[in-house]
Amino acid sequence: MEIVRLGIVGLGNMGKTHLANIRGGKVEGMKVTALCESVGTLPKILEEESAFTDVNAMIHSGKIDAILICTPHFSHTTIGIEALSHGLHVLVEKPISVHKADCERLIAAHKDKKKIFAAMFNMRTNAVFKKVKDLIDSGELGEVRRVHWEITNWFRTNTYYASGGWRGTWKGEGGGVLMNQCPHNLDLFQWLFGMPQKVRGFCQFGRFHQIEVEDDVIAVMQYDNGTTATLVTSTGEAPGKNCLEISAERGRLTVTDGTHIHFQRNRTPMSEFCYGSEAAFAMPESWHMDIPVESGGGQHVEVLQNFTNAILKGEKLLSPAEDGIRSVELANSILLSTWKDATIELPMDSAEYERILIEKGEQSTFKKTKVAAKASADDFAKSFR
Repeated sequence: MEIVRLGIVGLGNMGKTHLANIRGGKVEGMKVTALCESVGTLPKILEEESAFTDVNAMIHSGKIDAILICTPHFSHTTIGIEALSHGLHVLVEKPISVHKADCERLIAAHKDKKKIFAAMFNMRTNAVFKKVKDLIDSGELGEVRRVHWEITNWFRTNTYYASGGWRGTWKGEGGGVLMNQCPHNLDLFQWLFGMPQKVRGFCQFGRFHQIEVEDDVIAVMQYDNGTTATLVTSTGEAPGKNCLEISAERGRLTVTDGTHIHFQRNRTPMSEFCYGSEAAFAMPESWHMDIPVESGGGQHVEVLQNFTNAILKGEKLLSPAEDGIRSVELANSILLSTWKDATIELPMDSAEYERILIEKGEQSTFKKTKVAAKASADDFAKSFR
């Protein structure tokens, strides 16, 4: 194979963005040969492209080698399973599924390991977070003691939620800020620090908007080695902020807005100074420094290029889809903990979560405003993200 023939399903905002990047020649070795949209309007079809309204027809058409799934969250699982079962390479937008049980089903369908299965976790290409990971993995920070990530710059108006019948509902969206806005943050969290062993969630549902899902979240996570972490996020707080703080043996690392890294570095590691100092109120000497970072990062284009190179050249994946179950499990466990008013131990019970989520969708009596009622769940594909 000299070039990857790609089919894109779901031509909402993200699908159109990916299409423009590939048509614009930004991804070497890949061309779009098929587009599928079952609800919205397809963009203009070029000469070498085929149009479909049925994704299964596109999968079985013989016109594509790979598929990029940009549809509503719940359909990632069914489309992904069909594509993998038919022998296609698959790249799926985040989250890979709405809940852990569906993630398990999707991952289980990846039987042919020669077929590339990746997720669009483009924030892993961000130079700032790559640097943070390097500082952690190299031991420069020493053992991580505590993590606090406040991500409250996701402010959304009630009109945003009223713009689609699917928005802000368990049946249509499967969650709120954790499932729609925070998948990248949750992926980065587990990528940087690994999975915790215990999770305690405190979610508020429809606190700031006329929705039934969570729009305000605080989560506390515990690791067996004693490390603790807190995650705070909301779509109802303005002005919000995005600040990641890492307290470690060698000092405190602060990442602001995903663009700037500041390190207050201890000259002597905390534990060493604690047990070595003879003074009762002494503090280790510390230095303030800004960590230089390369600009930007390849984002979506880099993930697309990596996916292409993995197919054509065997390049290692930046974001294997199998990793996607971890961010979904974190989101699910925070919600499950809130529903049960209890600490959840990981790995969590995926069947229990799926049962509760389905019940919430089926038993919902939630009614939106008249503005929201004008939009149906089918509007999801048109207004996605």
